[in-house]
Amino acid sequence: MIRVPMAVPENTAELEGTTQEIPDKLYFRIGEVARLAGIKPYVLRFWETEFPALGPRKSGTGHRLYRRKDVELVLEIKRLLYEKRFTIEGARKFLDTRGKTDAPAAQKAGKPKKSQQAALFSDDSSMLDAIRKELRALLDVLK
Repeated sequence: MIRVPMAVPENTAELEGTTQEIPDKLYFRIGEVARLAGIKPYVLRFWETEFPALGPRKSGTGHRLYRRKDVELVLEIKRLLYEKRFTIEGARKFLDTRGKTDAPAAQKAGKPKKSQQAALFSDDSSMLDAIRKELRALLDVLK
């Protein structure tokens, strides 16, 4: 189980350090997520319209199925709105910028920059011609 910080809106001063356990499951229904987050299901449905990153899948019967990352996002949204007192627009912008600031960390982890990618795939027609000739020669051998 993963422990995620959670605060209940009624008495946040006393419960600020509490954590919420997320069961080890692949999918959660809307009622389970609402219970975990301590909010009503209609609030989750509203947040789906306001936060594009929050998009549960639908089952064959039309039930919402939330993944673990969706549940973590719901808990983060709740923390921003209820504990940090962000507006919905402010929370959306915060989550958007947080996602963009994670991108440089991915580049440091080995993902090449766009300029490096451009150098790898530059239009070097002489190299392409050599590759074409080799492929044609292989095709002739195989015939």
